[in-house]
Amino acid sequence: MQHVRANDGLSLPAALDVSAVNHSYGRKQVLSDISFSVAAGRFTVLLGLNGAGKTTLFSLISRLFDTRRGTIRIFGHDVSREPGEALRRLGIVFQARTLDLDLSVHQNLSYHASLHGIGQGEARARIGALLAQIGMSDRLHDKARSLSGGQMRRIEIARALLHRPSLLLLDEATVGLDIRSRAEILATIRKLVATDGIGVFWATHLIDEVEDGDHVVILHQGRVLADGRVDDVVRSCGASSIREAFATLSGVATADGGRR
Repeated sequence: MQHVRANDGLSLPAALDVSAVNHSYGRKQVLSDISFSVAAGRFTVLLGLNGAGKTTLFSLISRLFDTRRGTIRIFGHDVSREPGEALRRLGIVFQARTLDLDLSVHQNLSYHASLHGIGQGEARARIGALLAQIGMSDRLHDKARSLSGGQMRRIEIARALLHRPSLLLLDEATVGLDIRSRAEILATIRKLVATDGIGVFWATHLIDEVEDGDHVVILHQGRVLADGRVDDVVRSCGASSIREAFATLSGVATADGGRR
């Protein structure tokens, strides 16, 4: 395997800086010397097949797991040494659904706001604005279990944005959704980057979720194989598309939805 690091000339400050991170489960090494940066105000894709180590990496960034080797910084704050300062700048949407199905949309969001010390009046204003932004104002008092998969994901995105983070992490946010819902979620997130200037780190195994203007970090078998703008990575591999570049780097014959 080769490792391509494309020079895309990014001048924005790093929202996320991962340096020489390793992680093992017992004797099984799942991440090996992982290093890359995510720019503020940009849409960056973490692309890798299922089992590449994406969720483990997200667990380290979000402090679900402790970083024992290497450093992870969010806007310059080390997540191990300054977890409070680092994590308050971070919003997270995990792959597994995490809404309380027996609570209403409003109750789910209000509870999260209270965890971040947001007062009731301010929470109501933020919840109203976010639900309007994602087109879900009419579901405020509906129980979470009455929502579709795509609607639940929108509410989880709104919840992750309540404390106004500067970086949003999404781990396989479209998994299990139909084509229309996938497209709507992606459009919502890309609009947030364009209009609100939030940085996004989007983990996926689906190559069709990557666009030519994106920054991409290709993770395969626990190693970073490429890190740069999509067109630079493609060019560096002598490929005609990011799909072909992924196949060239990873040795996987096809890279379509995680199928080998």
